[in-house]
Amino acid sequence: MKRIWLTGASSGIGAALAQMLLAQGHFLAVSARNVQALEKLHSEHPQQVLLLPGDLTEPHEVRAMGERIERVWGHLDQAILNAGTCEYLDVGRFEAHMIERVMRANLFSAAYCVEAALPLLRKAQRPHLVAVCSSVTYLPLPRAEAYGASKAAMRYLFDSLRIDLAHEGVDITLVSPGFVDTPLTQQNDFPMPMRWPVNKAATYIINRLEKRPLEIAFPGPFIAALRLLAILPQRLQLALGKVMTRSVTGESS
Repeated sequence: MKRIWLTGASSGIGAALAQMLLAQGHFLAVSARNVQALEKLHSEHPQQVLLLPGDLTEPHEVRAMGERIERVWGHLDQAILNAGTCEYLDVGRFEAHMIERVMRANLFSAAYCVEAALPLLRKAQRPHLVAVCSSVTYLPLPRAEAYGASKAAMRYLFDSLRIDLAHEGVDITLVSPGFVDTPLTQQNDFPMPMRWPVNKAATYIINRLEKRPLEIAFPGPFIAALRLLAILPQRLQLALGKVMTRSVTGESS
């Protein structure tokens, strides 16, 4: 059985992954700010769950989480960096602080976790680092400046890490979901084509993680459509974006 650190374990994809990994018998260190949700996991699986509540945007808290894992387990077999947030930019009131806030929650928190996890992963026989990114990085979308930029930066970070860590035998998998029915996406005010239930998404991820692919992207038709649109000339992409912006504005008013 693996020793796994899962961040963002209190809701959405993270909560579904936690339940499935625990059902498989793995040991799970769980991180999130929602202490109550994590304690519920621990009460249901007291022998398997290591509680690591805290704010992943605070580097000293993340370092303390890594130190606790080392004291209790000694190493990590896998780290699944799933924590993150999404905010949409209103260009009429451009807010630079929002971009900073989303970057901290998505990119910086992932970097802090990598710093804490890597020494523990290096002690494992087959270390595996997993980062939940997003399909938004395939194509610029309206109002997604903050979220998309943070996820694009994550993609580059982990693609580069994959190269630099290859000689150490550390495998890296990016997870790029489309729309998944989570508390975060339920706040969206626009159509979400091919949206998957959260358990379907978690099952899809877990069924593929064992093979350690470079990327797990879903749903297939949605990802294929985004990739095709992404190779269009930029003028056509801009025209498409304008249509999407009008559609969103019309539905929100």
